[in-house]
Amino acid sequence: MNRIALIEDHERVANIVCRAFANTGIEVEVYDRIATARVALRQLSYSTIIVDRGLPDGDGLEFVRELRSRGTMTPCLLLTARDAVNDRIAGLDGGADDYLTKPFSTQELVARVRALLRRPAALHAADPEYRGLKIVAAATTMEFGDDAITLAPAELQIMLTLVRRDAPLAQEALRHRVQGRDRQLARARLRAAGRACAIAFPHPFC
Repeated sequence: MNRIALIEDHERVANIVCRAFANTGIEVEVYDRIATARVALRQLSYSTIIVDRGLPDGDGLEFVRELRSRGTMTPCLLLTARDAVNDRIAGLDGGADDYLTKPFSTQELVARVRALLRRPAALHAADPEYRGLKIVAAATTMEFGDDAITLAPAELQIMLTLVRRDAPLAQEALRHRVQGRDRQLARARLRAAGRACAIAFPHPFC
């Protein structure tokens, strides 16, 4: 059975989420503080983490950044009332894999979590490599020879997908993998990843 961690301090919202997943075969464990979730995540393994931004002991986005800095690549979905485009971009660039605003549809939340569960694990026994271009997922870096750059979370997902492919991948399919239905953000992330690769490694495959 898949198990997800929900970090949410509002009991009503937590109960709604738990009921939404009750008949899906996905177990939900609730934490109302970052501190308790931090301890649990050091001892337990979860398939996905749902994090509220406004928690009593801190910002959920800062906790996601903390997880990513430690090399934890478990998919994270931010659940928040902050619905501005800049907030969504900050959340995704800060390490979240998805972003859902309150009030939300429970059916959509379940669908988004299922989509995250279908993604291949970001970490493998060996870091993927293609013609000398190596992606180190735990360090969120891309290396070529003695050169290396740090990738934003969305850029990391793009490069992992591309390097692990053994066949061409259509742009539309890549956009969907990276950012679901938010095509505007997906295009921005694709352009950013392309620019980062071109600037750091002008001729990596020559």
